[in-house]
Amino acid sequence: MEYEIDHRPSDSLLTVSLDAGEQIRAESGAMVSHTAGIEMETNATGGFLSSLRRSVMGGESFFQNTFTAREAGEVSFAPPLAGDIEHHPVDGTVYVQSGSYIAATPDIDVDTEFGGARTFFGSEGLFLLRCAGVGPLFMSSYGAIRPVDVRSSEPFVVDTGHIVAFEEGVDFTVRRVGGLKSTLTSGEGLVAEFTGEGRVWLQTRSTDAFLSWLIPKLPQRSSSQ
Repeated sequence: MEYEIDHRPSDSLLTVSLDAGEQIRAESGAMVSHTAGIEMETNATGGFLSSLRRSVMGGESFFQNTFTAREAGEVSFAPPLAGDIEHHPVDGTVYVQSGSYIAATPDIDVDTEFGGARTFFGSEGLFLLRCAGVGPLFMSSYGAIRPVDVRSSEPFVVDTGHIVAFEEGVDFTVRRVGGLKSTLTSGEGLVAEFTGEGRVWLQTRSTDAFLSWLIPKLPQRSSSQ
């Protein structure tokens, strides 16, 4: 399997080249195109309960699409938002925020995992996508993606709206950016402080910040209409 990511970082397009017999599994709606030798099958991967957890708790689709190359060919994918795509060769576990998973090989199990009360105020919500196994994983962002390697001696702080994913070697706690006054007036709100050893992926734009800017500008229906 080979891949190419074009039009980075704002309008990224992922093209995966498959040899005969190879497969890749993708989030529903992510496909842009494929060649004639590629067949698509839609199913509830991991079983009914796993798909239900991924849909209801993780914010992903109940069904996933598996693309199989009956002969060598290509299939392309794109995220729903303008942004980047990142490839990561998983050998273990990576936790991905809702909406950032695009595709992976069938060797990667995608399920949800309870993040604990610490994530209640984070943009990730109570549940995270747990991508475990060995193989390529493709993630998307809103804006560009920046990988950061966290060291145990240097905790790293990220606004919760800018987290894409993180490796299992790091842990985090969600806290206020400062005191109550700073939280209410700085525009920063809540942050995640990462500790341990591993990689964290950030996105340069925040959907929460964009919606906070956009919604007040939308036309409002008057009571007389």
